[in-house]
Amino acid sequence: MATDWLGSVVSINCGLTLGVYQGQVSSVDRASQTISLRQPYHNGVRCPVPEVTFSAMDIKELKFLDIQNTVDKPSSVQGAASEPSSVPSGRQGQSNKITHPHVTSSSSSHSSTAPITILRRAPTAPANIRGATQATPKKNSVRNGGAAAPMRPKDDECFGDGTEEDLDTDFDFEGNLALFDKAAVFSQIDGTNSHSNRAQHHSTPDSGLVVPSVSYELHKRILAAAERWGLSPERRLETIGVCSSQMALTLLGGPNRLNPKNVHQRPTVVLLCGPHIQGAQGISCGRHLANHEVEVILFLPNFLKMQESVTSEVNLYSRTSSKQVANVKDLPTSPVDLVINCLDCHENRLLREQSWYKSAADWANQNRAPVLSIDPAVSEQHQMVEAKWTLFLGLPLPLPKAESRVYLCDIGIPKLVFQEVGIRYHSPFGCKFVIPLHSA
Repeated sequence: MATDWLGSVVSINCGLTLGVYQGQVSSVDRASQTISLRQPYHNGVRCPVPEVTFSAMDIKELKFLDIQNTVDKPSSVQGAASEPSSVPSGRQGQSNKITHPHVTSSSSSHSSTAPITILRRAPTAPANIRGATQATPKKNSVRNGGAAAPMRPKDDECFGDGTEEDLDTDFDFEGNLALFDKAAVFSQIDGTNSHSNRAQHHSTPDSGLVVPSVSYELHKRILAAAERWGLSPERRLETIGVCSSQMALTLLGGPNRLNPKNVHQRPTVVLLCGPHIQGAQGISCGRHLANHEVEVILFLPNFLKMQESVTSEVNLYSRTSSKQVANVKDLPTSPVDLVINCLDCHENRLLREQSWYKSAADWANQNRAPVLSIDPAVSEQHQMVEAKWTLFLGLPLPLPKAESRVYLCDIGIPKLVFQEVGIRYHSPFGCKFVIPLHSA
């Protein structure tokens, strides 16, 4: 009769210590009083092993969720199958283990999961061990006015626990250690220690939302997903130019200094740009500043071949009649109102070793003007140009703490694009396109 229940879906309650398991009955052994489940779930979570074996003594309650009608059952059994059946703890057999063995079938023989043995406290006195239960679940007849004698074992189990039992000191350390991925854990610990000086989260003062910093790899995935949906680099450049120039105009004094009646006090801004996409973002910012009557000086080293985005932005910038230089010696020697740094490149860190980069960084640090860095490359090393403000795009990168004040720019990435790369996004910008962030 035990084979009649093979393939049935059951729920096994093993008490508070071991929890509840669900799965499909794969074998029932009446001799050893064990039942095995394949594809088991433990407390609603899929188990890492393909099969779990339970002994009768550990089972507090057994319910049939779906009975596999493979053979004809007797009429009494069919009547019990019309609703989930339960086996109370008073009819369990003798054992003190739950084993999670390897599956020996050819489809899963390559599994690297080690067997697990979870030992429980076993009674030392055999007199307290009750008889084995039948494989077919039955209702408890004590509630229907049966004799009170069968209740004594229940009382002994409930109130006598611990009086005649010793703690089993046997433990399968080797099996459990096999499940411990030491390499992954220590890698995570090392990563945490190496980035302990980084601000991984920021919060906005107005909305109170927590804005997490992201790695550059994830940042690239976000931009690539947005580009697939139509946010081209050209559109992104224009948005960044508008938002960063708006922030720069605010830093320069806003309407108190920039108005049509105050043309004799035009602020001076120096743009330090490299021959890459970050440099193109800075040139776009400079064009918008020049359109608002700011005196802009663009530093861009001479290269035989530049990216198409840089060439396009330079051609458009030249229509503003603003100044462009290729040598640091042509930059102002007196302090200017603002320096905008776009020298860094995320893809090519070797630019920092070139002479034009070092000369431009030294000039910015010696000019004593406040520096705004737009989309800087983040690394373990400190920034070559000491920035007072840093503007990130979309989501912040993990900038070292206390290095500069962090701002965030909305570059127009839709909510579902963030969701596509696994980020649950809620806009922190409110009515603004540039917001300040504080370390959380």
